[in-house]
Amino acid sequence: MKKIFLLILVCFSLLAEAKKNKNKFVVIETNKGSIKIEVFNDVPQHAANFLKLAKEGFYDSLLFHRVIPSFMIQGGDPDSKRAPSKQMLGNGDLGYKVPAEFKLPTYYHKKGALAAARDNNPEKASSGCQFYIVVGKIFTDADLNNMEQRGHFKYSEQARTDYKTIGGTPHLDGDYTVYGQVVTGQEIVDAISLVQRDTNNRPNEDVRILNIKIKKK
Repeated sequence: MKKIFLLILVCFSLLAEAKKNKNKFVVIETNKGSIKIEVFNDVPQHAANFLKLAKEGFYDSLLFHRVIPSFMIQGGDPDSKRAPSKQMLGNGDLGYKVPAEFKLPTYYHKKGALAAARDNNPEKASSGCQFYIVVGKIFTDADLNNMEQRGHFKYSEQARTDYKTIGGTPHLDGDYTVYGQVVTGQEIVDAISLVQRDTNNRPNEDVRILNIKIKKK
């Protein structure tokens, strides 16, 4: 009986750990539509930080303040919440950084990747709040070979296939932390990247994050 009881305890413990280690999903509601993203639990510090801020409502009413076609859309600057038209944005922060967590070759900057923005600090630590979602473009094998040599890493066959078919921003690999991937709503990301913008790449018409809700799947 004692052995059965211990076995049951072990099973419950394993189930609890499995549940704890599952990836979370978030839905970014914007005034242009919804974007669903899987957040990778094995990029633990970035995932925990992003989910904490989302749960607290930090991102509610912030802007996608920087958008570049065939590259990415960026949001999460706290200064953007009440920023007047034409104000340059991108320097807002929360007073802390998240240490870099590069997971090459598992996670990379393919189209739809969620990654952390950062300044030019030598440790490549991430902003505590700003993020971007990749739009990107198609690359060739020759392009990827050059990037491997520059970054001193090797792409997986899947990464090469993705970059040559759906595209991405491989030149950012090894410099910025990827911690999620768009599941649905990439067309919304692409549409946001194409809105009219000023010389600082801020949309002329505000593209606002209404809220970010955490989902089980």
